Amino acid sequence: MMRRLLICWLLCAGCLTASLAQGVPEQMALAKEYLRQGDYQKAETLLAKLVEQDVQFGLVYPDYLKTLLALRNFKEAEKLVKRAQKKYPNVPNYIIDEGKVLQAAGNAPAAEKLYAKVVLSTTPENVYGVANAFQQTEMFDYVEQVYLRARQLSGNEKNFAGQLLQIYAYQRKHDQLIDEVLKQVKSTAVPLTYAQNLLQNTLREEEALNKLEQRLMTEVQTDPDASSVQELLIWVLVQRKDFAPALLQARALDRRTQGGGARVLSLADISLRNKDFETAIDGYTYVMQQYRTGEYYPVARHRIIQAREEQVKNTFPLNKEKMKLLAQDYESLLQELGRSERTANIIKSLGELQAFYLDNQQTAMQNLQAVIAMPRAQPDVVAEAKLALADVYLLRGEPWETTLLYSQVEKTHKEQPLGHEAKLRNARLSYYKGEFELAQSHLDILKLATSREIANDALSLSLLIIDNTGLDTTAAALKEYAAIDFLIFKNQHPEALLALDELLKKYPGHSLTDEIYFKKAELFQTLGRFDEAAQNFQLILDHPKADILSDDALYLLAKLNEENLKQPQKAQELYSQLLTKHPGSVFVAEARKRLRKLRGDKV
Repeated sequence: MMRRLLICWLLCAGCLTASLAQGVPEQMALAKEYLRQGDYQKAETLLAKLVEQDVQFGLVYPDYLKTLLALRNFKEAEKLVKRAQKKYPNVPNYIIDEGKVLQAAGNAPAAEKLYAKVVLSTTPENVYGVANAFQQTEMFDYVEQVYLRARQLSGNEKNFAGQLLQIYAYQRKHDQLIDEVLKQVKSTAVPLTYAQNLLQNTLREEEALNKLEQRLMTEVQTDPDASSVQELLIWVLVQRKDFAPALLQARALDRRTQGGGARVLSLADISLRNKDFETAIDGYTYVMQQYRTGEYYPVARHRIIQAREEQVKNTFPLNKEKMKLLAQDYESLLQELGRSERTANIIKSLGELQAFYLDNQQTAMQNLQAVIAMPRAQPDVVAEAKLALADVYLLRGEPWETTLLYSQVEKTHKEQPLGHEAKLRNARLSYYKGEFELAQSHLDILKLATSREIANDALSLSLLIIDNTGLDTTAAALKEYAAIDFLIFKNQHPEALLALDELLKKYPGHSLTDEIYFKKAELFQTLGRFDEAAQNFQLILDHPKADILSDDALYLLAKLNEENLKQPQKAQELYSQLLTKHPGSVFVAEARKRLRKLRGDKV
C-alpha cells in the first residue's frame, strides 16, 4: 500500500515539474514582449521569479539585468551580478557587468577600477575571452588595452596585430592605426596588401591621408632600408595620383634592391593610363638607361614612344609634325629590333598612327594586315590589329568589312575585355547608322562587362539613346547627332562644328542640348580655340537640366583654365567646386591633386 502511494506521489510531482518547465518559454516570451514595449515593471515581476530557478539563470540573467538597470534598482542589480560571479567565478563578463551597474549608479571611479582589474587579469591564454567580454558591451578602448596587455606579457610585438588593427580602424583612431600598420609592415607580421586594403577603407579624409603620407615619408628617410614601408609609400602616392613623387621612390627602391626595372615600368604604365605623360616618359627612360640589356628594354623603348604619342594627341591644337616624328621613331625601333612576332605590337602602333593621324591609310592597312597574318603573334595583339583595321575600313566607307572584323574579335575573345571592346564598337557602328535598337541590344550586354571602362562607355551610350528616343519616336534629332559623331570619328572637325550649330537651331531646347554643348567644347579644345571651349563648358554648368555631364564639364573647364587659359586662380575655384558639389565624381582624386599643386602644398 505504501509503495503504491509513493509511486502516485512521484508521478504527480513529475507532472507538476513538467507543467512548470513547460511554462518557462511562454513566460520568457511574455517578459521579452514587455521589454520591447518598455514596460519594465511587468517584465521585472516575471523575470524575478524565473531567475530564482538555477537551471534558468543563464537564460534569464541578461534581460533581468537590463530590466533592473532600466528601473534604476541598482541594489538588486548588484546582488544579481554578485550571484553570477559566484556561480561562474572565471567569467570576466560578470565583473564587467558589475562595473556597468556601478557606472549606472554614478560611481564611475569604482567601475573603472573594476575594468582595470579585468584588464590586469589578461594573459596570452585568456586574452580572447576577456577581449570578447569587453567587445560585447562595445567598450573598445578596453578591448585595445586587453590586447596590448597580452602583447606585453607575450614579449612579441607581432602578436595580436590583426585584432589591434581592426579595433583602430573601427574606432577611426588614425594615429594608432598608422603606427600599428608601420610597425607590422616593417616586421612582415601582416601582408602589405592587407595593410593597403585596411588603410584604403579607413582613411578617407584628406587630413588623414596627408598624415599617413607624411609619416611614411619620415619613416623612409629615417630607415631607408625598410623596403616594405617604401612600397607602402609608393602605393599611397599612386592612390593620390601623385605619380612623380611615386616614381622617385620607385627608382630609389629599384636601385637599392637591383629590382630589374619591373616596378618602375609598372608605375610608368599606371602614369600613362592616367595621362601623366611626363612621369611615364621619365619612368620608361630610367628603365632604358639602367637596363640596356635587360628583358624590359624593348618594352620601355616601345612604350616611351606610345607615351609621347599620347602626349601629342592630348596637346591641342594637334601638331602633325610631331606625329610624323613619332612615326619615324617607330620605324627606327623596328629597324633596331626587326619585324617579327616579337615586335608585332610596335608594327600595330605604327599602323594606327599612320591611319588615324597621318592620312596614310594604305600603308597603315599593310602594317595591320602583316600583324594579323603572323601565325605566332600574341592573340591579343592580333585582335587589337583587327580592331584597328576594322576602324580603317570604316574610315574608307566599308562598314561590312568593319562588322566582319569586329565580330571575329568578339568570337575569339568572348567574355574577355577585347571581346567586349569589339562588341562596343559594333554597338557604336549601329549607333552611327541610326540603328538604335540594335545598338541597345549590344549595350545591354556590355553594361555587365567586367571592365569598368567598357561598362561605363556602354552605359553612357545607352543612356544617350534611351534619353533621346523615348518621346521622339522617330529619333530624328538623335540620328542627326549620331551622324555628327561619325564626322568626328573621321576627324572632320570643322564640318562637325557647323552641323552641331545647325542642330541647336533646328531643335531648340532638345534633351540633346547639353551633349551638343559638350561636343562643341571638346572640338574647340581639339582645334586650340580654348575661349570658345570654355564658353561651351560654362553653358552646360549654367543649363538647368545639366546633371550627367556637369562634373565632366566642371573638371574640364578647371583643367582648361589651368593649362590653356593660364588662369590658376579660376582653376582653383573650379576644382574646389568640383570637390564640394560632386564628391563622388571619378575626377575627385585628380582634382584634389591639381588643387594641391596650384596652392603650392608641399608633397
